[in-house]
Amino acid sequence: MFENIIQPRPEGANLIDYEETYRNFCWDQVDREFSWHETGKLNIAHEAIDRHAANPSTAGRYCLVNTYYGRTDKLTYEQMRVLSNKFGNVLRKLGVVKGDRVYLFLPRLTELYIAIAGCAKVGAIIAPLYSDYREGAVKERMLDGKGKVLVTDPRHRLRVPSEELPDLEHIIMIGTGPDPLEDGEVLWDIEMEEASAELEPQWVAREFPLFLIYTSGQDGKPVGLLHPHDAMRGYLMTSRWVLDLKDNDVLWTHARPGWLMNVVYSAFAPWLCGVTSFVTGKMSSAEELYAHIQHNRITVMYTIPTVYNILVEGAEAAAKQFDLSSLRHLLSALEPLYLDVIYAVRRILGMPVYDTWWTAETGMITIANFLCLPIKPGYLGKPVPGIQTAIVDTEGAEVPPFTMGEVALKAGWPAMAQAIWEDEKQYQNYIERPPWFMSGDTAFVDQDNYFFYQGRADDVIITSAGRVGIAEIEDTLKLHPAVAEAGVIRVPDMDRTKRIKAFVSLKESYNPSERLKSKIISYVRNNLSPDIVPRDIEFCEDLPKDKNGVILRRVLKAWDLGLPIGDIASLANE
Repeated sequence: MFENIIQPRPEGANLIDYEETYRNFCWDQVDREFSWHETGKLNIAHEAIDRHAANPSTAGRYCLVNTYYGRTDKLTYEQMRVLSNKFGNVLRKLGVVKGDRVYLFLPRLTELYIAIAGCAKVGAIIAPLYSDYREGAVKERMLDGKGKVLVTDPRHRLRVPSEELPDLEHIIMIGTGPDPLEDGEVLWDIEMEEASAELEPQWVAREFPLFLIYTSGQDGKPVGLLHPHDAMRGYLMTSRWVLDLKDNDVLWTHARPGWLMNVVYSAFAPWLCGVTSFVTGKMSSAEELYAHIQHNRITVMYTIPTVYNILVEGAEAAAKQFDLSSLRHLLSALEPLYLDVIYAVRRILGMPVYDTWWTAETGMITIANFLCLPIKPGYLGKPVPGIQTAIVDTEGAEVPPFTMGEVALKAGWPAMAQAIWEDEKQYQNYIERPPWFMSGDTAFVDQDNYFFYQGRADDVIITSAGRVGIAEIEDTLKLHPAVAEAGVIRVPDMDRTKRIKAFVSLKESYNPSERLKSKIISYVRNNLSPDIVPRDIEFCEDLPKDKNGVILRRVLKAWDLGLPIGDIASLANE
């Protein structure tokens, strides 16, 4: 079945013997990697930034190289220490105290990463927002987390309904702001210039919240997951074992702001290893990708299959025009990584892509392909040492190999979501089958304990905005004045992406038309996100429902596929 297995590449890898490490490893062994093991004083930003800045061998090493929008910034660990201290002092000047929520609504600006480190230093809970969110999505998430401070720029400021956010006290504007500034608005440049470069970090307990990360909840609505400072243990070890980071590496984690992948594996994970993190904007061609690798001497690249597809679709000869000799390791996450992409990339660059799996709930890479193990193309790989993972049924019992079930992880790894912000009842859904933490993803394992991903177990769509609940899209559609009811489904497209289709019944005073369809689609784009827009809307007189009034999406899927469904009128009596 697996004559196309890709052989391991263990030479020089950080993890040489997976099986022995998996048998013998426990997370307590990682404690001595950190200064808090000796001092008792814990803060992830101190471990990721200040510790390296205090070391003469790493203080002058680049912490961040950012070429976003053609602007090139290069910050050493010492410079990042100073700038994150300054921003921490700006927050304290504005009244931010331990536990306050600071929202970051920014593109891939250097200031985003300074703010991430500075927030952590003062014990603020970091709440990153996907940079393409529109007003409705921003409002819902900031109201939920009662955000006290927002860091943004003029373009994103236009999507922030500050007058409807009663807990919002200050907006820190990067770049020029309105003249005069509105109440509570301050300018980043002015505040940073006046701030002190010295800061005593806010020391916290290991379980104290670091991130408030929004994802789709069990009911399809957005929920805020709380991840602790203790997640640093997981960030460090997955960076070593999975990303295989070494002292002189330059890691390019290409992920959108707002994703946990961005704030973890573009920021804290490489910084804990003391290596350079490279950041840039959106790419449109293989040549652009190769140019970044050549000019910045990228050694490890971690991104999504969409980026690798750009590489594959480009002319194969393009790679020969660039010096790509620095590149040694390629990894992927979030979307399905298809076999043809793995083989095509190996043909072009001489190395395969190593798939990984994790979610907003797991907080870190939890299943992966490792350099020291064979790759079974199409499979996610094996569990990270220190994590017990299984496929279970609806009762929480483990199922045999090649049996479909839900991915479950034994609770207790360092980066596991500790809670849902102000919603303990919904958090219980994750831990309702002890000792397991339920991921909501379906898969099976083979006889060698390799995991094969099958999809989501709930009504969730994975887009470039992260995981989005179908209910949130339906609710946004129903806010349009013409829409009476709406049902949304996922539809596979010819290009293997997941297309979103909406079925809409209109209010009596409206008639179906292409013009109205375009207006409804634009409404979703402007109020939620361009990446969560239905590509198609089908108007219908009524939507199929069960006896409780719940829309039957399985019937909508049958409609879309042209399959028989029987007597729709009887569905309400199911």
